[in-house]
Amino acid sequence: MKQLMKMIDRVAPSNATCLVLGESGTGKELIARALHAHGPRRKHLFVPINCATLGRELLENELFGHEKGAFTGANERKKGLFELADGGTLFLDEIGEMDPSTQAKLLRVLERSEFRRVGGSDKVKVDLGFIAATNKNLEESIRAGKFREDLYYRLKVVTLNALPLRERKEDI
Repeated sequence: MKQLMKMIDRVAPSNATCLVLGESGTGKELIARALHAHGPRRKHLFVPINCATLGRELLENELFGHEKGAFTGANERKKGLFELADGGTLFLDEIGEMDPSTQAKLLRVLERSEFRRVGGSDKVKVDLGFIAATNKNLEESIRAGKFREDLYYRLKVVTLNALPLRERKEDI
């Protein structure tokens, strides 16, 4: 844990995109929160979303928001999490569960810092820090065609491993 905390202290000020790897229950979100709290975006929001809990359409609506009239029931414009987290950090938990078409749209946001709301034509610019986490082996997912290789390399600028307690018994 001391090594991990040293790494967080070194990485956080850089505002680099981070990928946190580890089994469920190893504290990936705690690591993400520590990166945010020690980084340049700490005065802005930390916005977590679990990509495994929402289907593709709902996840896209949550991330990108929508324009009034974009679909049945869209009675007003809704800001998505990209906009809400502007200036802060977006934490994409369980990124390995994200649908490939949503991955492509996320990659564009990472590359250009802009997006379009669902049903919209105007570009929305954002300034975000990104931290993603997964308990999946993304390299295996890439080989299986379930995860985009270009997104993987865009996310893993810095990789942090959250080891389970059984592998760090000295921390008990």
